[in-house]
Amino acid sequence: MIRYTPLAASLPATVPFVGPETQERTMGKGFVARLGANESMFGPSPLAIAAMARGAQDVWMYGDPEVFELRTALAAHHGADLENIVVGEGIDGLLGYLVRLIVGPGDAVVTSDGAYPTFNFHVTGFGGVLHKVPYRGDFEDPTALLDRAHAVGAKLIYLSNPDNPMGSYLDAATVEAMIEGLPDGCLLILDQAYADLAPQGTAPKVAHDDPRVIRFRTFSKGYGMAGLRVGYGIGAPELVQAFNKVRNHFGVGRIAQAGALAALADQDWVTFVRAQVVAARDSFGAVGRANGLVPLASATNFICLNCGQDGAFARRVLQELGLRGIFVRMPGVAPMDRCIRVSLGDAAALAAFEAALPEALKAARE
Repeated sequence: MIRYTPLAASLPATVPFVGPETQERTMGKGFVARLGANESMFGPSPLAIAAMARGAQDVWMYGDPEVFELRTALAAHHGADLENIVVGEGIDGLLGYLVRLIVGPGDAVVTSDGAYPTFNFHVTGFGGVLHKVPYRGDFEDPTALLDRAHAVGAKLIYLSNPDNPMGSYLDAATVEAMIEGLPDGCLLILDQAYADLAPQGTAPKVAHDDPRVIRFRTFSKGYGMAGLRVGYGIGAPELVQAFNKVRNHFGVGRIAQAGALAALADQDWVTFVRAQVVAARDSFGAVGRANGLVPLASATNFICLNCGQDGAFARRVLQELGLRGIFVRMPGVAPMDRCIRVSLGDAAALAAFEAALPEALKAARE
């Protein structure tokens, strides 16, 4: 008999997201358009692809466990020092390490109800107690997050800006005011996965050495490298150094380091992708409006389309789209679940979505 810890034995074996591959295996066929995981269909920089191809011949070697070159380049890119940068297996991996460092059994953690579920998965996995506050409209509510954190003595607050799943964002001044209102000893996790695609004025001014905040960024969205699993954190040196106590030092492979380094150097490609995303927001939004749906304003590479009814109806729309080969997702908590969430893709994906949506809506209404 395997002797699990009491905490592990008490937890269900769950996966925060059911992947499109799992759904394809269940259906026995592939999706025509993959528009549910907020991946960048516009792809990575050609320079990054070339760097990874060159690096393949050296894959017999482990990657640098200190990720020195990439961390040095990231520090220069953000005007920080090497000691302010930690690199890991995507933001998901870094969230796991951070929660392991900070959260013990019974510790209070505050997040928004309906926000990124992988964070909740880590908190529960280390025995923390989640305290959730509702969104205010389609936005995370900094005042409610702070009030709950003060009330429960939270060790962590999670805030994504721009936001997943709604695509909304808070302006920099609002986030800066939230930082000033943090309880003593409470760390703000500022998830900036979509910051490379967001408008000016979204990212707050935060001193790199500020011990109250850690900012997470990724190469999965604007850089188009979701399958590579490279994310990074910007924080105070003491906190960054603490990651070395628990992180997988060889978790970011040699090819991944080479690809991310080349992608970071090609900011012209990020500018190109940003323009493609802005155009796709308009195109996909127009398809939604033409079918009676309301596209919500977005600062990300996806849009939420308000289906105009309740969550049950939106789920039927999602299911009917899936039957027609269109993979999308939706917010999981009312009232945001009145929407479907559609990742922005290329012309072929747009055409497939445009063809399937009216049929899916008709079937959902029957």
